[in-house]
Amino acid sequence: MSDPRDVQKVAKLVKEFRFAMLTTTSPGGKLVARPMTVQEVEFDGDLWFIATRDSHTVTEIGSDPVVGVSFASNDTWVSLSGTAEMIDDSQKVEELWNQWVEAWFPEVPEDPNIVLIKFTADGAEYWDTPGGRIASVISLVKAKVTGQPYDGGENDKVDL
Repeated sequence: MSDPRDVQKVAKLVKEFRFAMLTTTSPGGKLVARPMTVQEVEFDGDLWFIATRDSHTVTEIGSDPVVGVSFASNDTWVSLSGTAEMIDDSQKVEELWNQWVEAWFPEVPEDPNIVLIKFTADGAEYWDTPGGRIASVISLVKAKVTGQPYDGGENDKVDL
């Protein structure tokens, strides 16, 4: 397990995102990434997604639970590795159900085809550029002028 401050840094970065790319492996062995909405923003190593039982995502997780979750913005990137599983818990679905979910799933939360995907992270890597684009541009210019490598942000690997 990494330093708790590193884990807190990953949690802070993940909390800033509403959407993620969940990468699974297809039956033919190809990596497939799909956009998913994160249902709980308090990252404690687990993320929750809502899906349909008959989706390719759920089928692929059933065959190979090793998945990746990634987040990206103009100044922050987070890549998580771990495992996912389908969870059949109508109370948890009800707890997580909101107007955003209804936009993707017009079914009611009680629909037996609605399930949860629970992602459990075991590792993370992040790149964070405090100050955003302006800080990045300044660092790039500094690198060009001084001949030193670009040093515009933080990058770390974290065991979870």
